[in-house]
Amino acid sequence: MNEEFIGALKEIVKEKGISEDLLFTTIEDALVAAYKKNYANVGSAAQNVRVSMNRETGEIHVYARKTTVEEVEDEVTEILLEDAKKISPRYEINDIVEIEVTPKSFGRVAAQLAKQVVIQRIKEAERNIIYNEFAEKEFDILTGTVIRKDKNNVFVDLGKIEAILGPNEQMPGEQYNFNEKLKLYIVEVKNTTKGAQVIVSRTHPGLVKRLFELEVPEIYDGTVEIKSISREAGSRTKIAVSSNEESVDAMGACVGPKGVRVQNIVNELKSEKIDIIKWSKLPEEYIANSLSPAKVLDVTIDEDNKSAKVIVDDNQLSLAIGKEGQNVRLAAKLTGWKIDIKSKSQCES
Repeated sequence: MNEEFIGALKEIVKEKGISEDLLFTTIEDALVAAYKKNYANVGSAAQNVRVSMNRETGEIHVYARKTTVEEVEDEVTEILLEDAKKISPRYEINDIVEIEVTPKSFGRVAAQLAKQVVIQRIKEAERNIIYNEFAEKEFDILTGTVIRKDKNNVFVDLGKIEAILGPNEQMPGEQYNFNEKLKLYIVEVKNTTKGAQVIVSRTHPGLVKRLFELEVPEIYDGTVEIKSISREAGSRTKIAVSSNEESVDAMGACVGPKGVRVQNIVNELKSEKIDIIKWSKLPEEYIANSLSPAKVLDVTIDEDNKSAKVIVDDNQLSLAIGKEGQNVRLAAKLTGWKIDIKSKSQCES
């Protein structure tokens, strides 16, 4: 070890954000193991040793640690009190005495081991930095670039790391082409032995929420609030919004001038339909709104069962139910109410 090496270590500590204490302690622990393996006497594998590494010069010393006793039974771990007092008169029974046992050739072993430990610590530190950076972005939206497909997974470059877009997180019918840029919702960030693993989604309702936050300043600043979202990715989304200021129209803010704001989101989601619903604290009104674009005549609610009976004109029935029941299914998910739709003529008969 030399001062140049220590200087390099300290530079790494600064650049990589590694704890200097942790780095030196880890090197010392590795050197203890190396000493026991290569230099301890046969039968003395349990020898208690301490390695000290000077933080400024890199000088290394190995000390055997022995307990002071009246009568020695194990020469490897014990020392006579009488002999200990020759080293220092302050020693008493059961004190620990440190005797230097540094082998002459230990420097070469130490240098090699220190290098290995430093490389390992740098890798760990870099992995932790990347993990922490992306863990902070969990449940947020990022732009990624498609780099490859492997089986059913799509791998996306997020700059410092590759993210995985699994089959369940891919929008039905959406093609993922090499070098294509995508907006992605970060579902989960895992810290694995190989480093951070980022799971992203194109199907999560959170993606729509974040897209509206990006496009609509009134949502970003809290003037307009997203109350609920229900989504069948690639097909249709319903989003319920409310204004915290009487002068601001929540639905108008989300649609934007000439519909430009919602159109940008529709384009990003490859023409997925988006119904913007006016939220209401009155369940009847909220349920009626949720069935948009259908017009509702009447809503009767059953609080105990959290269910609602909805009546529509005959010509609105198929629109209210939607193709394969999608409209009513999304409305029920949006509001949290079971919804039973009947036409006016069905109720009269």
